[in-house]
Amino acid sequence: MTVTTVKPDSAAQAADAVRWALSEGTPLDVAGSGSKRGLGRPIQTAYTLDLSGLSGVVAYEAEELVLTAKAGTPMAEILPMLAERRQQLAFEPQDLGPLFGRPEGQGTLGGVVASGLAGPRRISAGSARDHTLGIEGVNGRGDLYKGGGKVVKNVTGYDVPKLMAGSFGTLTVLTELTVKVLPAPEDVRTLLLAGREDAGAVAALTAALQSPYDVSGAVHLPAAVAARSHVRAVAAVGGAVTLVRVEGFGPSVTARVAALKEELGADAVLDRDESRAVWKEIRDVAYFCPLPNPPPLTQGRELDSFPRPAGEGRGGGDDARHVWKISVQPSEGPRVAESIRWGLDAELYFDWGGGLIWAAVAPTPDAAAAIRGALGTAGHATLVRAPEDVRTMMEVFHPLPDPVMALSRRVKESFDPCGILNPGRMYAGV
Repeated sequence: MTVTTVKPDSAAQAADAVRWALSEGTPLDVAGSGSKRGLGRPIQTAYTLDLSGLSGVVAYEAEELVLTAKAGTPMAEILPMLAERRQQLAFEPQDLGPLFGRPEGQGTLGGVVASGLAGPRRISAGSARDHTLGIEGVNGRGDLYKGGGKVVKNVTGYDVPKLMAGSFGTLTVLTELTVKVLPAPEDVRTLLLAGREDAGAVAALTAALQSPYDVSGAVHLPAAVAARSHVRAVAAVGGAVTLVRVEGFGPSVTARVAALKEELGADAVLDRDESRAVWKEIRDVAYFCPLPNPPPLTQGRELDSFPRPAGEGRGGGDDARHVWKISVQPSEGPRVAESIRWGLDAELYFDWGGGLIWAAVAPTPDAAAAIRGALGTAGHATLVRAPEDVRTMMEVFHPLPDPVMALSRRVKESFDPCGILNPGRMYAGV
């Protein structure tokens, strides 16, 4: 199929494009830079609405902790600008481009919000939805509209900005967004616990998260995954690694790390540079990126020539493997992981204190049923990376109960009654 790309450079032009598609009865593949095009069901359409031309920061009110930017503004522009003012998007937006074999740093602000993804700090700071204050966009009727505002507390009624987070462009063509920013931590340290089995590691992470020490990251890397880290202190353990992150003002971090190290029986503490490097790997699911692995991280003491462990093999870094994001009750995480390993050729690691499992699975016809069957009613599983033909034939996002699916259809119809915006991206017929 020949695909025609329409690239507006203003919200008005985006609205014109939607109105044209509406008049022609033709669907649009709504995209920013396309860095997450491999996530979701493929769109069957001859027209792509490319929003990367809607770029630029509209207003950055650092003192008010608010940023407004066009939807196509690259994150590679936004994040350094925030860092100069010692601020951040606290939910740790993921850069999943390398997971799909693309260069890093290509995502846009609109894509970050539309995908609703968040990194390890989600357990303490919330998700993209919690940090989205306002949106401007074009609905499926071709109407330009605004939702929300530039304040954290907005009581105007229906919370449209939060509804857009995680909608994957199926409800509105986002043209501008306002997000909350927060001060970046002055310091960061990571406690390392070596050799814990899954259940013991999750118990330690739970204890850390329930402690008064304000933990902002809690991850367990089984041995095969830890061996792929480009952080020497992690890879050199030669076994499973459990990591607990503490952030904040320098003296506070020092005191909290000392207390937690004693309580958890930690084996080592990673310094600032090592911590930032390993949490970037965790955030971006770097352990399961296609081989050859992305270049070693360059922060701090990371080494350009860091060797891969002998006999590592392709493992989870093989791009033939399907990558799943599995949300589960933390207490159920080890059981679910063991069930997946028992039935499938899979490697995985735990984030969010055990509440999130990233799994790289060798493809089999019954893999989806096995993974979702292992969950039962304990959570949900999303197929993040797989070939297009696989994503066409199966449920990429976790199947919804009938009442929830009916509600999703009504929401879709209220914003896009003719179904021209990313139809079927999340669920067939929606």
